[in-house]
Amino acid sequence: MSKKIGVLMDPIESIKVEKDTSLAMMLAAQRRGWEIYYFQRQDLYMRDGVPAASMQAARLYDDENHWVDLDDKQDLPLQHLDCILMRLDPPFDMDYVFATYFLQRAADDGVLVLNNPAALRDINEKIFTAWFPACCPPTLITSAAERFREFHREHGDIIVKPLDGMGGASIFRLKADDPNVSVVLETMTNFGERQIMAQRYIPEITEGDKRILVVDGVPVSHALARIPAAGETRGNLAAGGRGVAVPLSKRDREIAETIGPVLVQKGVLFAGVDVIGDWVTEINVTSPTCARELDEQCGLDIGAQFMDAIARRL
Repeated sequence: MSKKIGVLMDPIESIKVEKDTSLAMMLAAQRRGWEIYYFQRQDLYMRDGVPAASMQAARLYDDENHWVDLDDKQDLPLQHLDCILMRLDPPFDMDYVFATYFLQRAADDGVLVLNNPAALRDINEKIFTAWFPACCPPTLITSAAERFREFHREHGDIIVKPLDGMGGASIFRLKADDPNVSVVLETMTNFGERQIMAQRYIPEITEGDKRILVVDGVPVSHALARIPAAGETRGNLAAGGRGVAVPLSKRDREIAETIGPVLVQKGVLFAGVDVIGDWVTEINVTSPTCARELDEQCGLDIGAQFMDAIARRL
C-alpha cells in the first residue's frame, strides 16, 4: 500500500538541487511509490484541536533545471499523512517552536513525525554535546566573561560561538595573544546576559570538520569532511568550506555508536554529528545536510536508508 509522506520545509523553489538533502529524501520516497505532500510553516493551522495544513501533492525530479511539479493546494488534516518529515532550516526561533507544537499534536494522534518534535525542542545542537563529555574537547558554557578568560588562559587557543548559530555564523577563534578577547566576549554575551560556548581549538580542523550522518542510530559509511577555505578556521560549507568524502575512522565509529542509540531513544532517526579530529563539536537534529554530496562521491543512497528506517516503523 502506498504511504503518504508530508514534508514541512522552506520554499522548495529555492533549493540547490545538487546539495539538498530534503530533495534526496523525497526522491527516495517517490521511488518507493509513496505519495509526497509539500507544505511550509505558514501553511499550518489548527481548528478545534485538529492540526492541518494547506498541502500540495508533489512530483520530484533529479534535474537542476526542473525538480518539482506541484498540484493546487488542498486543506487536509495532518492525520491524512502516515509520516511527516520536519525539514525546516534554522534559525531555531519561536516560529520554529510553534511549528513543532502542530507536529506534536499530529504525533499524539499517531502520525510518525521525524525528527520527534519534542526532541527538536529539547536538543540544542551545541548544548546536547554535554551529554557525551568523553567524546568532546574541553568545553565551557557560560555568560560570565571572567570564566571565559580563565578558560582562555588555561587553553591558550579557543573557539567561541553562540548557542543558536548556524552555518558558521559568529564563530570566533581567540588565540593567546588576541587583543580582541574582551570586545568579542562583551558582544557575544551581551555584557554577561547571554550564554555562549567556548571549546579548546582543535588544530585538526585543517583536515576538515567532518559531518557524520547517523540514520536510525547507525552511522553512514563515509563522512563529509568540510575543509576550510584558505585563511579560515570554519569548515562550514556556508562559510566557503569544501566538502570531501572520507571513510569513517575507528574513533568516528566509536563516537557515532555512542551517540546513535541515545538519538533513537529520543525519536531522532536522522542526525548529523560534527567531528573535528577525535572530538565532537555539535550534534545537529533540526535539518541535517550533506547526504547529496556523500551520495555523489561515494555511490550511496542515504535517502533510501532513511526511507528503510521509516518503513520499519510504518
